[in-house]
Amino acid sequence: MSRPAIAHIRLDAFRHNYRVAKQCHGGKALAVIKANAYGHGAVHCAKSIEGEADGFAVACLEEALQLREAGIPEPILLLEGFFEANELPDIVANDCWIVVHAQWQLEILLSAKLAQPLQIWLKMDSGMHRLGLSVSEYVQAYERLNGHKNVKKIVAMSHFANADNLSSDHTSQQIEVFQNTIHALKQAARIELSLANSAAILGWQKIKRDWSRPGIMLYGASPIVQSSQVPVLKPVMQLTSKIISIRNIKKGESVGYGSIFTADKDTIIGVVACGYADGYPRSAIAGTPMAVDGIMTRLIGRVSMDMLFVDLTDIPAASIGSQVELWGNQVAANDVAKAAGTIAYELFCNVKRAHFQYFDASNI
Repeated sequence: MSRPAIAHIRLDAFRHNYRVAKQCHGGKALAVIKANAYGHGAVHCAKSIEGEADGFAVACLEEALQLREAGIPEPILLLEGFFEANELPDIVANDCWIVVHAQWQLEILLSAKLAQPLQIWLKMDSGMHRLGLSVSEYVQAYERLNGHKNVKKIVAMSHFANADNLSSDHTSQQIEVFQNTIHALKQAARIELSLANSAAILGWQKIKRDWSRPGIMLYGASPIVQSSQVPVLKPVMQLTSKIISIRNIKKGESVGYGSIFTADKDTIIGVVACGYADGYPRSAIAGTPMAVDGIMTRLIGRVSMDMLFVDLTDIPAASIGSQVELWGNQVAANDVAKAAGTIAYELFCNVKRAHFQYFDASNI
């Protein structure tokens, strides 16, 4: 008998969300499936849109090779480029695209002896100050790469720091920096551009370029919290488990490590076989939403490694084996993340010990 913590992955929902991203932005879209598709299973997600996706984006060569070994033929962009020169032969052999974001990468690329030229995504630091060539470096880097024997094509790209905040003017400032720099390039009219991540796709409709790079929205969570105009996204992961014990505690009694929950009335408590080792955040506070047999209720007490507590006082029909949804169809991952002081990205990536079950409703 296996542990009842299960991550149900709906591949038809992933495909739906990819189509939403393309419809919202227009042009071509790289599906971002780095970090094992944000914890959802990179190969399964890639195969669900194989033949439809314009390409995929991963963090590094190791992730790209996993996809190639699984037979994924579409273009794959390495968002962090290469870390060492000795990766370049495998990058060429596996027909990957690479981001060039630093001077040291530029110098290695220009001096390398490659069997075939590479498609380069030249990254500009337009104001996020994480990765990317500075504005003063960018034009020169482009001119050195353009026409070089190791370069098949150049796509100009940047990344937004605050696109999830619709009231911030930082995104508009970054767009202006990017556009002004691109206009300074020779043959600028012929360069393909990529700016929009999920937040920009959903919240900044004027940012429409040749390529978008949807990430978190593919998994059904919106990074835009203050807009009611976000299109319908379908949750891809539903994390569930079961009740394995039911306790009746009296008013004034406590439960769990640290006794952080003390009942203010007689309370029925369900013990759920899921904890922080399964990916449920230990930082989740009392009152974090969850559902038991389809009825909304709340987390109480401290989350432990393998178990957590749910309030069953108003769900008298609940019993041993009742299904508990931690997030998914009824309980929004964003709501759980907010209660835990984190973001849905981290929730998804942390789900590792739960059993993964994949299904595609369109094939049923």
